[in-house]
Amino acid sequence: MKLRRAAGLSVLIAATMANAQIVGPDEPTRSSATNEAAEGEMNTALDQSIQRGLAYLATQQGPDGAYSGGRFGKNVAITAVACLAFMADGNLPGRGPYGDIVERGVDFILASSAENGLVAADAANGPMYGHGFATLFLGEVYGMNSGGGDTERSRRVHEALVKAVRLIERTQNEEGGWRYNPVPYDADLSVTICQIMALRSARNAGIEVSKEVIDKAIEYVHACHNRDGGFRYQSDMGPSAWPRSAAGIASLFYAGVYEDDAIDQGLTYLANNAMPGKVRASQAHYFYGHYYAVQANFLAGGEHWAAWWAAIRGELLDSQLSDGSWLDRSVGSSYGTAMSLIVLQMPKRYLPIFQK
Repeated sequence: MKLRRAAGLSVLIAATMANAQIVGPDEPTRSSATNEAAEGEMNTALDQSIQRGLAYLATQQGPDGAYSGGRFGKNVAITAVACLAFMADGNLPGRGPYGDIVERGVDFILASSAENGLVAADAANGPMYGHGFATLFLGEVYGMNSGGGDTERSRRVHEALVKAVRLIERTQNEEGGWRYNPVPYDADLSVTICQIMALRSARNAGIEVSKEVIDKAIEYVHACHNRDGGFRYQSDMGPSAWPRSAAGIASLFYAGVYEDDAIDQGLTYLANNAMPGKVRASQAHYFYGHYYAVQANFLAGGEHWAAWWAAIRGELLDSQLSDGSWLDRSVGSSYGTAMSLIVLQMPKRYLPIFQK
């Protein structure tokens, strides 16, 4: 198996934070779409769809800054992805047309942060899912230096982010993954990708992250790779499925692995089994899967990105409802709309987490 991690997270965390540069023969050779746009990425129809979606999503926030997900109630994960959707359009706390929404979202996440570092609302179901998304959101807010002029809020974001990262580090299980609850006993790929992205965002923002934790996480993701190129839910056994396969590829990229047989085989598996048009929007985990699939193909770049982007853009534009929303039948419209907007705004390249 070919494996190259240089310039990735497990190497970068060992470097000096201020103006550190990693150079040499082990630089990643895969060219992502970060600085290489596909032809015709943006168009008027896409812009209009995004603005309608953002306008709808703005109406769904509660007075306390929270977003809800049907039976899940007030939810830190949905709040985080909703605010990330606004940030993907350039809105930051206190800045931009929707800056007040992001600001209220930050306040809700901070109010949901416990002393031990766990970020969870009262209605938390499998709290490590929400914790991962909330930590990612805090990392993006802090990394973009976007306290909105409120230095006290910036200090609180930093404090909550550090505590959240430390909780992730100490709850990793022996295999190298994470599970629903903040205890190091079990693991699955779906929860693990949330924590890897959170750690990457925090590291990008200048927060120290354990190299050992990242190396163990890479081992766990590899242990979930199947011979058909896809990824299974847990390391011991199980079939491949396209949503978790997308998450597996993204996990490796965000952990700093850029050249790997598992990535190449996973991308082929995705193209063969989940290219937009092959799966229905009513299928379980549709928005979840495409959230990670678009990231995987964006980070892969080249023909992978060009083909996937054109297909998913068209599919999401066609499935947007008249009120500007997208409906996830299991979690609700706020979730479906936020995930769709993050996908559709990948070409804007605003969020640091999507940079290689």
